[in-house]
Amino acid sequence: MIKVSVFYPNEEGKTFNHGYWTTTHLNLVESLLGPMGLVKGEMEKGVSGTDPNDPPQFIAVAHLYFNTVDEVHAAFMAHARAIIGDISNYTEIKPQFQISETLL
Repeated sequence: MIKVSVFYPNEEGKTFNHGYWTTTHLNLVESLLGPMGLVKGEMEKGVSGTDPNDPPQFIAVAHLYFNTVDEVHAAFMAHARAIIGDISNYTEIKPQFQISETLL
């Protein structure tokens, strides 16, 4: 299984609309990438650092799962513009991306 992780750093003064991501943005992603191999998408909301009094390093982390890395690259080559173009509707944070193979 291939996992695309999208990290949104917790930057002071910047916001993230989790409600928009989990409804409107995820619906857009699923409609575009589902036919190209997307298995599922999920969102994590950061709540704290290792010390419960510290803020989380990331305000949000999204995960998109595919069966193959070829599916990932083909899907994003076809639809990255639309997906990236929607980011400004829920945050001004510049996301960081990682593509991984899950081992367990």
